Amino acid sequence: MKMRTLLPTLLLALPLAACTDHGTDAAKSISDTGSSIGRSVQQATDKARKEMSTGNFKLSVDGLPTAEITPAGALLIEGKDVVTTPVQRAQLLEYRHQVEGIAMAGMDIGVAGANLGVKAAGEALKGVFSGQTEGIEQRVNAEADKLKVQAKGLCDKLPAMLATQQALAASLPAFAPYATMDQTDVDGCDE
Repeated sequence: MKMRTLLPTLLLALPLAACTDHGTDAAKSISDTGSSIGRSVQQATDKARKEMSTGNFKLSVDGLPTAEITPAGALLIEGKDVVTTPVQRAQLLEYRHQVEGIAMAGMDIGVAGANLGVKAAGEALKGVFSGQTEGIEQRVNAEADKLKVQAKGLCDKLPAMLATQQALAASLPAFAPYATMDQTDVDGCDE
């Protein structure tokens, strides 16, 4: 985040702060709003996590009926159970768990990113009102760098997921048309 893009907007708020003499109140209001937004985002992701762990994982490919992997490792195509061996069921469960893990870690990064954005706005506003803007950009960038490392961690999980998907597609022909991930997805992940 560049301070020079945020500062002009915040500077427009200075006259209002001077007139009302509530600069710290405005910064606190931003902080409170950020907390509220963070809680709302967290509640939404908690709901999504629960649905993901208890619901069927849907696989959609243009021109094909919807396939689903249940929490128990069954493969459904058009709502009908595909007969699988214990090994195939274990592969389905492993693939499902890998996808869930990546999705849940992605949600964590999204929540942290939303919180960082609100925190950065609050810090910038407080800095403008207090006249102490030194170091804000560095602190925010340091937090953003941590998120980049977490995102890179997601990319590091893709090769294993691709291998599981390919093994599953080879052992379970009904799953093969839904195995759309390929090496370009892995190679292009952290670009």
